[in-house]
Amino acid sequence: MMPPKNVLIVGAGPTGLTLALDLLRRGIPCRLIEAAETPFTGSRGKGLQPRTLEIFDDLGIIEPILAAGGCYPKLRIHLGPLSMRVGSLGSSKPPTESTPYPNLWMVPQSRTEAILRERLQALGGRVEFNRTITNAHQNQDGVDATLSNGETVRVDYLIGCDGGHSTVRRTLGLKLEGEAIDEKPMIVADVEIAGLDRRDWHLWPFVKGGVIGLCPLPNTPLFQLTAKGELAGADIEGVVLKATGHRIDRIVWKSIYQPAVRMVNRYRVGRVFLAGDAAHVHPPAGGQGLNTGVQDAYNLGWKLAHVLRGGPDSLLDSYESERLPIAAAVLGLSKRLHQTRSIKRGDATNQLALHYRSSSLSSGNALGNLLPGDRMPDLRLDDGSRLFEHMRGSRATEVVTIEGQRILIRPDGYIAHIGETHFSEYAGEPTQAIMGAVSLPSRR
Repeated sequence: MMPPKNVLIVGAGPTGLTLALDLLRRGIPCRLIEAAETPFTGSRGKGLQPRTLEIFDDLGIIEPILAAGGCYPKLRIHLGPLSMRVGSLGSSKPPTESTPYPNLWMVPQSRTEAILRERLQALGGRVEFNRTITNAHQNQDGVDATLSNGETVRVDYLIGCDGGHSTVRRTLGLKLEGEAIDEKPMIVADVEIAGLDRRDWHLWPFVKGGVIGLCPLPNTPLFQLTAKGELAGADIEGVVLKATGHRIDRIVWKSIYQPAVRMVNRYRVGRVFLAGDAAHVHPPAGGQGLNTGVQDAYNLGWKLAHVLRGGPDSLLDSYESERLPIAAAVLGLSKRLHQTRSIKRGDATNQLALHYRSSSLSSGNALGNLLPGDRMPDLRLDDGSRLFEHMRGSRATEVVTIEGQRILIRPDGYIAHIGETHFSEYAGEPTQAIMGAVSLPSRR
């Protein structure tokens, strides 16, 4: 028998890994299990939004993430013998005073997960593969979960990060409500193709049955292939060769999926929580799914840690009240982008403007263009350092501005309070004070 753990996390994708990493760095024991026998190998959720990059900075993995990826390439439309560039889904903006990571960053999902696992291992954690949950029962004192190897484990909290077919969600009797937004399934695959220019994301829009796309994946020899599922059938190579004139040398990974927008109506049932795709399923348009899951975990981690150290259980109710409305809004955005085939991204999808202004955890007054509940922008301090450098870690931060107002920043980087009140501690830990003349930027 393994020693008891405080938290059992089911599903070791980006959401589960982020939550486990965040808990471990706060000294909270947790166990992370994954049904698959081996790590995921595909590129699926390849787009990391600016807000997610800020989270990865705080978690100590931004350098390997940046090294593993690259900016989004230009789109090149092929029309018979002619081709033309039509822009990019990403941007190439320089960093600003308030936004150190302004651009959508492409990293194959398998590489993102590997980097998160490496960081988790450095903190003493690990993923238990080929293991999942088969049943769970809870009472006011804890959760008894039965695992696929016959083991029973009792924990304080159970977190379902186990994707669209979540077993944890089924044990709660919750359903993903919503709709399919495309009549036909899609295929996504990682392929090797010799002789195709890797500087562009290639699209063939007038193939019978739908568009074929080939996007070069950074720091690999691979392209991500996207197409209607029916186009591929049993002969992906033949379809692609006929449509594009380029031969697939090798298929490394492939998956069929049905584009849909679905979500649950509850994120918490007692001591059991849902996060990521277990709570909301997105189409790939806009690159929102993985990023929304990572932010679910980042919102939940510090709250779980505080409650497990003796804080009020009611704090955990704010997880659902804060994250469920955001998932609903992001799903609406993803649906519109999928249906319109728009390539406009940037501010609409970078998740920097998402906020918790209506949360019970947000109080105080506006300061310039900042409101309680907003993401705190980066600042250059009077000693030349950056605010985000000081915010790394598990504690809340209190900034004293040149105007004399105090900004209390939650452990997840959102503003809890603006006013003259001094908070010596927050969420059970002493706050970190940033003193001196700090002037807010004119805009974020």
